[in-house]
Amino acid sequence: MKLQNYLAGNWIDGDGDGSPLFNSVTGEIVTHASTNGLDFKAALAYGRKSGEALRKMTFQERGLMLKALALHLLEKKEKYYEVSYKTGATRIDSWIDIEGGIGNLFANASLRKQFGNSSHYVDGDYAPLGKTGTFIGHHIMVPKEGIAVHINAYNFPIWGMLEKVAVNWMAGVPAIVKPATVTSYLTEVMVRDIIASGIVPEGSLQLICGSARDLLDHVEMQDVVTFTGSASTGRMLKAKPSIINNSVPFNMEADSLNSSVLGPDAVPGTPEFDLFIKEVSKEITVKCGQKCTAIRRIMVPENLVEDVQIAVGQRLEKTTIGAPTAEGVRMGALAGQDQMREVKEQVDLLLKESQIVFGNLDPVDAIGADGSKGAFMSPILMRNDDPFNNSAVHNIEAFGPVSTIMPYKTMDEAVALTKLGLGSLCASIVTNDEKTAREFALGAASYHGRILVLNGDCAKESTGHGSPMPLLVHGGPGRAGGGEEMGGKRGVLHYMQRTAIQGSPTMITAITDVYQQGAKQKEVLLNPFMKHFEDVEIGETLITHKHTVTEADIINFANVSGDHFYAHTDVTSLEGTLFEGRVAHGYWILSKAAGMFVENRKCPVLLNYGIDEARFTKPVYPGMTIGVRLTCKERIQQEKRDEDDIKKGIVKWLVEVYDEENETCAIATILTMVKNKEQ
Repeated sequence: MKLQNYLAGNWIDGDGDGSPLFNSVTGEIVTHASTNGLDFKAALAYGRKSGEALRKMTFQERGLMLKALALHLLEKKEKYYEVSYKTGATRIDSWIDIEGGIGNLFANASLRKQFGNSSHYVDGDYAPLGKTGTFIGHHIMVPKEGIAVHINAYNFPIWGMLEKVAVNWMAGVPAIVKPATVTSYLTEVMVRDIIASGIVPEGSLQLICGSARDLLDHVEMQDVVTFTGSASTGRMLKAKPSIINNSVPFNMEADSLNSSVLGPDAVPGTPEFDLFIKEVSKEITVKCGQKCTAIRRIMVPENLVEDVQIAVGQRLEKTTIGAPTAEGVRMGALAGQDQMREVKEQVDLLLKESQIVFGNLDPVDAIGADGSKGAFMSPILMRNDDPFNNSAVHNIEAFGPVSTIMPYKTMDEAVALTKLGLGSLCASIVTNDEKTAREFALGAASYHGRILVLNGDCAKESTGHGSPMPLLVHGGPGRAGGGEEMGGKRGVLHYMQRTAIQGSPTMITAITDVYQQGAKQKEVLLNPFMKHFEDVEIGETLITHKHTVTEADIINFANVSGDHFYAHTDVTSLEGTLFEGRVAHGYWILSKAAGMFVENRKCPVLLNYGIDEARFTKPVYPGMTIGVRLTCKERIQQEKRDEDDIKKGIVKWLVEVYDEENETCAIATILTMVKNKEQ
């Protein structure tokens, strides 16, 4: 039996017998993998051409696609758990990989609410480039017309794929996924279900099970490459001529020597001390320590080293090791015997400057399995009493259940020790002292991609040191690769081309499909609130009747609202202020504006959804006459949540309140929820 690759719309075998892939628990051969004879250049070209279907979809459509896929895969999750056990992962380990990966689909699907109803994205605010407002600039972002090439690590064969494809699909870019060969048999099972579902357009996903061979030799300037794994391999791939010559974006997320710091206040007997011990022990044993975010270096106040060593040792003592399906097992196997041998070799190097204070490198008696055939090893807790001079611990990573305790004297020393890792994916500090948290976070941030501050207040909801979250960036500087993944909308934009556009407001409006202030307006006589969602046009403008402001308006609003700020109610207190007399409330101006443009009759507008970007730009005094220009700025279609829901969308309106001199007094964007015709 041999794994198949999914390329150019077909499941195909590589030539030859292929490399054997092993069950890390039993040592038995699970399958073989080969990519020999496959045409990767053609596969890349196929993906780029097929990607047009994704590029044409709107963000709303892409988001709904991700949601549908997540629901589909969630129904099949038990199938993935059964295969995942062969990688040595326990149920909890597999949950992180499988349901954590599917969670990335859900999280990225929700991002559709932050994007417009189009296939492109309008980035930021416009830039005025001329004195009279007839020449402006803006930025748009469109999907790259290439393919995302994902080269993933062996530790998370599902999460590693889904956390990346969710983002590039949301951006409108197809992907080729190349999981690490050793655990690719689990990735293949899920990819088969994704392809069979028909939920994603054909060509959006291709799969390589085995060696990447010459894959990166054929990437082009519109492609994006991401790599997760060892820093040395990443640097080698990043230096390929095809990457350099074509300026191909290369995002590297490399294994790093992450650290966790026990705050000076977190002494034995405090909730924070207990949290620290629990977190450190968990990060040593979950996934057998095979996490790029696992805690490798444990920084502890020098007077608490013994306490931490004893407490962590006592917790590790309770760790039962064996087959993931055996009752009572809390730690499974490493991904394979090759990985286990490599971890032990790294421990031997660390032992030249550190000592083992818990565990050993001897064979393990595994529950429900033959320890000599599986990739089982004991958790290893080491101690380095002079970490500033014995520096191997800051340079050598044993990618398994291994971590090292080291002392620090001051918070400055703790920060300095974390920086000796020369860049990491994450660091954490466990403290209940706000000053300590601030000092550490600001001092260490430049060397870390993420910092967790853990205490009793957030412990119940905290996802922990080692859990990257879809809406936060994942990556880090230096040794960690210098890359950045996920991060909500930030991650999506990595797969899009940002382009500056210049022209008149009217032309920029036509390009962006978002009304730009100063563009030509289409004056309408019928109140646009009488129109259904699909009938409202970008740029159509209602010019309202006018109103002359009175002192009674101001006084009455003060009484109704309770806002008796002196500038509105006490004319004797205005000396030395910006105001020439009693001034109208800004909120009264917007309220009055609403009264001037709102349609009183029953209409397709369901409700006022909110107000954005309100500004009061000129004082309004009694005797001034104001009018309103209400302009359709943008439309965003929403999906129906269920069969009983009303089909509707959000319309953004530019509200400009102006005076008799045609100068703007107030400006805001209001949002209304508007029914579609189809009911």
